[in-house]
Amino acid sequence: MKVLFIGGTGNISTAVSKLSIEKGIELYHINRGKSPAKIKGVNSIVGDINDFDDINEKLKQHTWDVVVNWIAFAPEDIERDFKLFHKKTKQYIFISSASCYQTPLLHPVITESTPLHNSLWDYSNNKIKCEGLLAKYYREQGFPMTIVRPSHTYDTVIPIAIGGFKEFTTADRILKGKKIIVHGDGKSLWTVTHAEDFAKGFVGLMDNYHAIGHPFHITSDEILSWDNIYKILAKALGREANIVHIASDLLCSLEPSLSGTLLADKAESVIFDNSKIKSFVPGFKATIHFSEGIKRTLTWLDENPKHKIINPKTNDMIDRILKQYEKAFA
Repeated sequence: MKVLFIGGTGNISTAVSKLSIEKGIELYHINRGKSPAKIKGVNSIVGDINDFDDINEKLKQHTWDVVVNWIAFAPEDIERDFKLFHKKTKQYIFISSASCYQTPLLHPVITESTPLHNSLWDYSNNKIKCEGLLAKYYREQGFPMTIVRPSHTYDTVIPIAIGGFKEFTTADRILKGKKIIVHGDGKSLWTVTHAEDFAKGFVGLMDNYHAIGHPFHITSDEILSWDNIYKILAKALGREANIVHIASDLLCSLEPSLSGTLLADKAESVIFDNSKIKSFVPGFKATIHFSEGIKRTLTWLDENPKHKIINPKTNDMIDRILKQYEKAFA
């Protein structure tokens, strides 16, 4: 199988790249040659995907079994890829987002047939538009697309709502015994998925003829409350979490920049039904519980301390919100 990744060394895609190599897939990455991340066994095509003429020239000698775009965020990215890969790949996989699902949900259990509607976040709206354009290309011109909607997937990032992901800010606050913010009452339900588990489902969809034209989400079946997510993180750090609960809508009124990630995504309970990916990829099962996965993440961060980013602006924001909240309810 000959596969091209646009991107391929990110938080999710690195695990997929490594598993692809393990399975003997002939894997190529398009990159600009600037990333220090190198994955043994991957062939590199150096270039900027947004420089159409240059990339088109470099790709003209190739045909592909699968093309995956990990970094498409707007309809113009899909238009460009259609021009590049129509009639040149047997399958094109678009990385969408589970944040595209109906917000607010009318039913907490999400399947791939849950409506797509999120007017609260431009990121999600643009992904929905990308999906719509791909569906049009599939219906009208037979473009062999598959859509994958990751939810909160982690490997080298900390999957929390405030002061995490590419930051170590909240983890550092936990280590120092400082107060941290958990949105809502901490009892809403959420799912975090380790990238290595995601990779098992994803690689099973590549060059899978039956997956053409279909959307999928790929998540763990482990369901945790937000309180438990933060407490498990704190335990892995060898500390206890000093949690202050603040309602999501109040948080977003105090700090509007949180609206996308909270009100448009993490503020309500979500349960994913993974029946579809399991039926298309027999044997798929997520096996890395968060209590184990977050230890792996923290170990990686210890080994790569430059990624332990403590953002003073985030710290100031958390302290400001806590001060305003505690003053109001003194």
